[in-house]
Amino acid sequence: MAEDGTGDRRGMSDDYSSEDEGTEDYRRGGYHAVRIGDTFRNGCYVVQSKLGWGHFSTVWLAWDTLRSRYVALKIQKSTQHYTEAAMDEIKILKQIAEGDRDDKKCVVKLLDHFKHSGPNGQHMCMVFEYLGDNLLTLIKYSDYRGVPLHMVKEICQHILVGLDYLHRELSIIHTDLKPENVLLLSMIDPSRDPTKSGASLILPTGKNKVVLETVVSKEIKSSNGDLTRNQKKKIRKKAKKAAQGCVGKEVSEENERDSNINDTEDTNAKPNEILGEERAHRSLVKDETKGDGINNGNQGKERCRRGSHATRKKLLAEADLKCKLVDFGNACWT
Repeated sequence: MAEDGTGDRRGMSDDYSSEDEGTEDYRRGGYHAVRIGDTFRNGCYVVQSKLGWGHFSTVWLAWDTLRSRYVALKIQKSTQHYTEAAMDEIKILKQIAEGDRDDKKCVVKLLDHFKHSGPNGQHMCMVFEYLGDNLLTLIKYSDYRGVPLHMVKEICQHILVGLDYLHRELSIIHTDLKPENVLLLSMIDPSRDPTKSGASLILPTGKNKVVLETVVSKEIKSSNGDLTRNQKKKIRKKAKKAAQGCVGKEVSEENERDSNINDTEDTNAKPNEILGEERAHRSLVKDETKGDGINNGNQGKERCRRGSHATRKKLLAEADLKCKLVDFGNACWT
């Protein structure tokens, strides 16, 4: 998912910054314009922030309202050949998922897929499990000086498990194996991980109000099981009350607007406005979390170098090195 899944921000022109894809391809046949708080699949997925972009697609952190979890939402360009490429990728990803029901094969999981109609055409959308930093980010945490051998061995073990599964059991070739296409299961810096940092959850409301409650399930889990039953009930009640107060009638109205057979979204937003809102939201999240906000760790070397060398070294030493192979946009069968 790196080029068009989790954010390989390779600029295609001098106008592209490291954080956005520019506005040129926000046109008929191109990208779908997304706003923070937009909903997809009849209100099932609520966009929280941008994760990345590639030549084929943009990728967004989204909240799955049906299952109460974060996911990565990949929205393909709408031109026919991009749609066909997405369909081929989905076939491969479905085969991968069907053979790995126990989730032990170290390959990313496709959770859902659907079509979304917008002003620029009909876009294939894929929903993936939310993962953490890629190996390039891990390399940057070490200031490009390499990581200890025991860490390399652990990472390689997971990569080889994934490749063995693809090659020997499924006869699938990844074709684009590189550090950007291997993602850790979690962020190296927990303060940048929305599942651990208590990041604000954006609910599906027309005004994009921010609920300042942390995700209930994650709050309970972070307590390591020390909460009593009454404490858990209080947490759920508090979050539910806050959500009702923020959303109220607007949720029903938003879902009603979104409920149509093609999951069509009507928006006249201009690309410049969309990108401007993304940058503003990144600043908001950064201020609230006192960190780098919600992202996939591919924002460039500068983001990874915040804090002292000792801090980065400590985070690297404590990192969970379980990882998965991602980005099957160029994969094929043997």
